Amino acid sequence: MKRVLLAVAAAGLLITTAHADSRQDYILHCRGCHGPDGAGAAGAVPSFRGEMARFLQVEGGREYLVRVPGTAQSELSDARIASLLNWMLYEFSPAQIPPDFRPYTEEEVARLRRPLVDVAAMRARLFAQFDGVGGQGPGVGASSTGP
Repeated sequence: MKRVLLAVAAAGLLITTAHADSRQDYILHCRGCHGPDGAGAAGAVPSFRGEMARFLQVEGGREYLVRVPGTAQSELSDARIASLLNWMLYEFSPAQIPPDFRPYTEEEVARLRRPLVDVAAMRARLFAQFDGVGGQGPGVGASSTGP
């Protein structure tokens, strides 16, 4: 019984630590442009709030979130980017996460991680798909560093 309690406590500590690390990574690497609450800046910086997980609903959107320059060119490791993306999705856009969502993994990020050359064109293609899954694309400005 004592071992089970210790194992549960250790697992809880690991989850809490991963959550804290992702939150800290957001604060250090994303918050400067996207703001403390992920709202971005109208007409300039994309909002994550209620929008980020919509990319998971369209073909190419999952890859896009890894390949935007702010993500792909980050100094963070593949594992930390996977953890950060998963945290951001649940923090800023939980209602839009598809039921069959698979969390990002370190291996997936490593495979996909190369910056997009034409972010605006890719974003426009994805937004065109949003029309078929419940509305228009997110209110996103000209930023090329985030979703």
